[in-house]
Amino acid sequence: MYKRILVAVDGSLTSNLALDEAIKIAKESGGELHLVHVLNTITLNTEGDFYSLPEWLNAIRRSAESVLHNATDRAKQAGVSCQGKLLEIDTIGYRIPEMIAEEAKTWSADVIVIGTHGRHGMHRLLMGSVAEGVVRTAAVPVLLIRGNNAGA
Repeated sequence: MYKRILVAVDGSLTSNLALDEAIKIAKESGGELHLVHVLNTITLNTEGDFYSLPEWLNAIRRSAESVLHNATDRAKQAGVSCQGKLLEIDTIGYRIPEMIAEEAKTWSADVIVIGTHGRHGMHRLLMGSVAEGVVRTAAVPVLLIRGNNAGA
């Protein structure tokens, strides 16, 4: 059974479903969760309001920290041992899937749990999904959690 469970969180419904599944696994196995959220400060802001660069960076950092904090609180309230880590891409050439896979290796995860459809709509069409990229690059098993409307 999996004891060291890395969960990629982004605050989306599917990400929350993945977190719920990881919590179940951790409870059954007596395992621990390592929650990660990747903050990519290199991409262009194609959604939402536009800010000056310092304001934009502060806004996305606050949002990322909030996502991670909420997920960590959710796991702790369920009685599961967990820690959260904000991963930041600040150099061109790094991608979110590789950052998640690298963190799983560094932390010695037994499994990665990730939702199949996060909140990156248009980005997925252009770049492929993060979950697909994690499956291709991870050295450990990846448990994909589909959203309720995955067949729609």
